[in-house]
Amino acid sequence: MTEEENKRYNRQLILSSWGPEAQEKLKASRVLIIGAGGLGCPVISYLAAAGVGTIGIMDFDVVEESNLQRQVIYKMTDIGMNKAIAASQKIRVFNPLINIITIEEGLEKSNALGIIGQYDVIVDCTDNFETRYLINDVCVILNKPFVFASILGFEGQISVFNYNEGPTYRCLYSEPPAPENAPNCNDNGVLGTLAGTIGCIQANEVLKIISGVGETLSGKLLVADLLNNRFTNFSISTVQSNKEISALGDYKIICNSGKIEFIPKGKFPEKFSKIPHLSIDVSDEYEFTPIEKESKNIPLYEIEEYPFDNNNIPIVLYCKSGLRSKQAATILSKKGVKNIYCLTNY
Repeated sequence: MTEEENKRYNRQLILSSWGPEAQEKLKASRVLIIGAGGLGCPVISYLAAAGVGTIGIMDFDVVEESNLQRQVIYKMTDIGMNKAIAASQKIRVFNPLINIITIEEGLEKSNALGIIGQYDVIVDCTDNFETRYLINDVCVILNKPFVFASILGFEGQISVFNYNEGPTYRCLYSEPPAPENAPNCNDNGVLGTLAGTIGCIQANEVLKIISGVGETLSGKLLVADLLNNRFTNFSISTVQSNKEISALGDYKIICNSGKIEFIPKGKFPEKFSKIPHLSIDVSDEYEFTPIEKESKNIPLYEIEEYPFDNNNIPIVLYCKSGLRSKQAATILSKKGVKNIYCLTNY
């Protein structure tokens, strides 16, 4: 490393478990960050600061004023500019010692294999199911690790997929909900500091993968509830068939299928008031909020072992943000439980 690099990265270099060897691995690495929004901004900033040698920033979107609450790399003068360009300009000034590649387009089936194939680690900072499943399948085909995260409201999720024989994204969520039913930040909002927190954890996972230092979240899903200061780890089992993908599919069609129905909270009384059903809050016990007299509380960490025998009576799952209920629905669907519903906008 150069004298300038030794000065800049000194606080990492003097770590007993890091040192020059880990730093050289960072310098030689190539990381692709897909999405330069709420998650992408802290990931880009901290990987650049750490000294990742080549960073690809991919985004087709432009900066809007509503982004500034959480996408803190941008300024008012960036409004209307492509996010990949704006972020690249900031980072080139911030750390001129690294190489920044700007990709001003979205990830599509037609370009995914060619673009992702040029990088060592992929960081999923997107906000839609279609792109997440495309990233997953390309990474399986090319044997690339990718770091996943999603945020909504006050809660976030982080994991590492397709790394060291670990599970893939499809092992966690085998099938996506229909896009018109999937909760998103535009409809439900997101706390700005949540994006920063989860994005920093994503960046940390990337550094561990590249350097080989520390334990990654491969095989685990970290769920962060910043409103109540709770961080919980869940295990993810590997489904071998999900690691045998050899060709890309039609993701627009896939993302219009799903076995789990998502309904807005306001539609709950109208849809279920006159039919037998079971409403379940999958939040922790201290968060339990009955939406009707008969509501049950089965925390997410107990849902897999709970003996469901409801004779196809609809099961309505809910939690404050919709993240845990969505995961619970996936778990129950894999167990063969039918008639599963998730409340959104709760």
